Amino acid sequence: MRRVPLIPTLVVALAVAAMIALGLWQLLDRAPKKEAYLAQLAANPAKPPIAFPTTPDDRLLFRRTTATCSHPVAQRLVGAGAAGFRLIVDCRGGLVVQLGTTPDPMFTPRWSGGAVKGYISHAPDGRSLIGALFDHSPQRLLLVADTPPLGLAANGRPDLSSVPNNHLSYAVQWFFFAAIAAVIYVLALRRRVAPPNPPSR
Repeated sequence: MRRVPLIPTLVVALAVAAMIALGLWQLLDRAPKKEAYLAQLAANPAKPPIAFPTTPDDRLLFRRTTATCSHPVAQRLVGAGAAGFRLIVDCRGGLVVQLGTTPDPMFTPRWSGGAVKGYISHAPDGRSLIGALFDHSPQRLLLVADTPPLGLAANGRPDLSSVPNNHLSYAVQWFFFAAIAAVIYVLALRRRVAPPNPPSR
């Protein structure tokens, strides 16, 4: 009977242990923290309004807020799923405002700025999925307006389901990968250490 290879077995054991550790980290650390964060966001709409933050802070998502867009420098339409398109306005000073939605891809905005009130959300992020893995800068925030200008439909209300909570599924995936790796290696070992078939007469 052939010996079990030491180094490959050690490598696989370490890989399986690492995957189990990652699953436990997602389950016991990341998931409870995300639940606490979501509970904070769920309570934010009922808190008193604040001035729109000058620096990104995800803990402020869905808070009521007010700001003034003194001079729009760019206005653009961004896809909004079933709502069609949302009108995003970049203001002087860094403020970003989502004024409302329209089904018309040729809609021509004519908003000249002014005071806006609404709630805080994430601004559209132009980074690709791979780019976001290497760029850890916080996502910009925007003010989602309560009252749209003439010609636009109202924005949707704060939606907690828009904030992903995938840590439990990540944990299950890591445990699944660990199990699959272990099963495949055990099957490979069984083939390696099995005695050769005797020659037929």
